[in-house]
Amino acid sequence: MKLVPALRWHLVGDADEALDDRLLPLLETVAATGSLAAAVTACGISYRAAWGLLRDYQRKLGAPLVLLERGRGASLTATGAQLLRAQQVAAQRLARILPVLAIELGPAQRRADQRPVLRLRVAASHDLALAVLSEMLPEPAGIVLDLAVMGSLHALREFGEGRADVAGFHVPIGVHASADLAPFLRWLRERRDKLVRFVDREQGLILARGNPAHVRNLRDVAERHLRFVNRQRGSGTRLLIDRMLAAERIDPATLEGFGNEEFTHPAVAATVASGGADAGFGLRAAAAEYGLAFVPLVRERYFLAVRAKDAVKPPFVRLLEALGSPAFARRVRRLPGYDCAAAGSISGLEALAPVLPRPRARPPSATRRPGRSRAPDTAA
Repeated sequence: MKLVPALRWHLVGDADEALDDRLLPLLETVAATGSLAAAVTACGISYRAAWGLLRDYQRKLGAPLVLLERGRGASLTATGAQLLRAQQVAAQRLARILPVLAIELGPAQRRADQRPVLRLRVAASHDLALAVLSEMLPEPAGIVLDLAVMGSLHALREFGEGRADVAGFHVPIGVHASADLAPFLRWLRERRDKLVRFVDREQGLILARGNPAHVRNLRDVAERHLRFVNRQRGSGTRLLIDRMLAAERIDPATLEGFGNEEFTHPAVAATVASGGADAGFGLRAAAAEYGLAFVPLVRERYFLAVRAKDAVKPPFVRLLEALGSPAFARRVRRLPGYDCAAAGSISGLEALAPVLPRPRARPPSATRRPGRSRAPDTAA
């Protein structure tokens, strides 16, 4: 017998209260039909019960969930739409990891040709392709990722101190990378560790659909007094935001909402989509998921750090096989702004060098050593 988890929302305050099971289906049907009368019929409850339910949760949440207009039917308010979208996103994420969370009760049964399931402890910065990998691994590769999502630096610390088998972290490519790799390298050792290429991805400004404020960069966000939603301190994306603000000489205090932090890219996009902020910083793929505008500002490279002695062991061999598989490539190609062409290639810490700007060529010296002549240039 298989046991699987289910999604349940709770109001957390003075008393923990589970959300009424009728509320979210009612909101979903109102959004689909534009009619409260049609929604109550589809949901099998009375109009009076539905009205009472909406009134009760307006009081509990401090905002109405449904707007009724004469001659226009019913529609969700911003709060109602935010609640429904949160349900949809949470349900999608739960569906992705159900193969990992589900458990079999009773005696374990395994086919003779089935590979034994191996586990890897992974501490990693949040990434959409990593969720794809975690979802697909148990079936073809027989690997389960015990995934703990945290900031890049925290993940590398967990790895460096031996509490994780793999650390996932990302660094910007090019001009924004020069400042630095030092915080990342602190937890890596040249002789001990290897780096596995995972994905390249695109980050930038996430804005309301159509970019009504015509934003082009972070300075526009500050100067136009747009409400900003930030990433949490210690995350790779927050380090990037802080670095870019410093490079542009923008005082963080001029960004309204700079202290408002979210822990994932979809959470940033959801905040902008619900009207809780005018701008955020995150992945192109997260903006696309919510139909939002996106202004690209930087390309990043996401690495998986592993120990050299572990890289030849069965769990890692299977992981590398999965990263190089056509199935993984097909799924990552569906994520806007992602590239996994080099996924699964393994190297030393020198792999971080390509993310740094190339040094400028030295100009030829104007002085020559005495006693030596220089042959004239010849045309090639």
